[in-house]
Amino acid sequence: MQTSFHMSLPCLNIKETKGFYANIGASLGRKSQNWMDVNLFGHQITFIKAEKFNFNNPNYVFEGKILPSFHFGIILDFKTWETIYEKLKAQGLDLVTEATFLKDKVGEHTSFFVKDPNDYLLEFKSFKNSADMFNA
Repeated sequence: MQTSFHMSLPCLNIKETKGFYANIGASLGRKSQNWMDVNLFGHQITFIKAEKFNFNNPNYVFEGKILPSFHFGIILDFKTWETIYEKLKAQGLDLVTEATFLKDKVGEHTSFFVKDPNDYLLEFKSFKNSADMFNA
C-alpha cells in the first residue's frame, strides 16, 4: 500500500501560496476562498488562510550547517531535485543551505531549503541511495 502524508498549515495569502506551489510543479486540488489543497508529489498539504503564525523555534547545527528546526519537505530522485533546484535558482529565489550531508556514509543526501510566501521553509532532499532513507 502506498501512503502519503497530510499536513495542514496556516497561510497568509491563498493566491500567493497557490502561485508558489504551482510554480514548483505541485498540482492544486480542492479549494475555497479561505483554504486550498496542494498535491506535492503525491502528498497533501492544506493551507488555511490565517494571521501570521509565530514559531519560536531554534535552529540546529548539522555537519557545520545551520538548519531550521521547523520545516517540511519532499524526497525526490536526483534528476527531479536538480531540475527544481536549477529552476528556483534561475528565478532568483533565496535558496538556503544547498549541501550534501553524510558524505560517503549511510544516509548521504543533498538538500536545499526555500521559503514559501508564508515564511515556511520547504526542504527538497535527494538520497544517494533511496534505501538509506530510514537506515541508521
